[in-house]
Amino acid sequence: MESPYKTFLDERGPLKRALSPASSRRGKGYSEFVNFSSNDALGLSMHPHLMDKAVQWMKKYGMSFSSSRLVTGDVEDIHVLEARLAAFKKSDAALILNSGFQANVSLIPALMDKNALVFSDRLNHASLQLGFQAAQIKQIRYRHLDLDHLASKLEEYKNDKRPKFIVTESVFSMDGDQVDLSRLVALKKEFNAFLYLDEAHSFGVMGKGGAGLSIAYAKEIDLVLSTFGKAAGGFGAFVCCSSVLKEYLINTCAGFIYATALPPQVFGVIEGALDILPNMDEQRLHVQSLARYFREELKAKGFDVRASTTHIVPVVLGDVEKTMQVSEALKESGVWVNAIRPPTVPKESSRLRFSIMASHDKKDIDHILNVLEKFA
Repeated sequence: MESPYKTFLDERGPLKRALSPASSRRGKGYSEFVNFSSNDALGLSMHPHLMDKAVQWMKKYGMSFSSSRLVTGDVEDIHVLEARLAAFKKSDAALILNSGFQANVSLIPALMDKNALVFSDRLNHASLQLGFQAAQIKQIRYRHLDLDHLASKLEEYKNDKRPKFIVTESVFSMDGDQVDLSRLVALKKEFNAFLYLDEAHSFGVMGKGGAGLSIAYAKEIDLVLSTFGKAAGGFGAFVCCSSVLKEYLINTCAGFIYATALPPQVFGVIEGALDILPNMDEQRLHVQSLARYFREELKAKGFDVRASTTHIVPVVLGDVEKTMQVSEALKESGVWVNAIRPPTVPKESSRLRFSIMASHDKKDIDHILNVLEKFA
């Protein structure tokens, strides 16, 4: 297989090909692999433009803001960046936070308390679960992506005067499936609920201009959380919401109040990503086309890919030992894909989680299919 090093046509244009290496200690040296586990779907983490922007911010502001944004860690350039993010997501306001995990853990206690009625997808991310725990919330859980089940739960509590929250992801990280946002928004309106949408795995690689699936319902979703640490190639997170809610979060969200601001170079990477993301439709189409081909071939060979419809393609093998064996066989062939086991996924659902990147091509997919065929 060809070299797994990242290459770019030029530093001004969008990424065309970026086979991302993953290294592992094997014997006395290191080996390189074609990486199918990274969330860097568009290869932006190695894009020269993002690096240049990081250096510009670092030279202007140093290595650290050295305090919370509410103390001395705030500058006008960050506010300009937040305004740009809000415009990109067609939202009233945006607030940058330090990570998606930290955001969920601290946003939920700021918004909800133990008296709230919180309707939560059973497979919501661990960070959301920890947020619920921190707020002492007893979730009303509905079956994964089963909006009929959610509707029945909402109906059951329709006369309850306590505030209602629906909490879900738009794309789920282990199954690669996606929520029916049109139906979800309709339910939110029907039952007067607050809709909290975690868009970590949608932002950058899906939706118009890479703005995420929520962009089609930007004015109808109460809070959207997105991250820069995946398809945007950087680090950090942000929420889109109303201007009033943003001001409330600035004064109540512990993860914003007490955390040292992100380093200046991280803000530079965010700015660089926003320069490039809207112009990467060709790469997004390539990723989706390749993922679709991979899913169809896997299903034809009898593999369980769950209800994946995105660039995340699981191959559910069930047994832990078999999953580890297949992962090792792929590594021996030059492909890095991690074996995902409980408790990250439910018992008896161990899997290989493939994440398709713009760097990959049909040759890479066919190579994987040839290796997997022995285990069908």
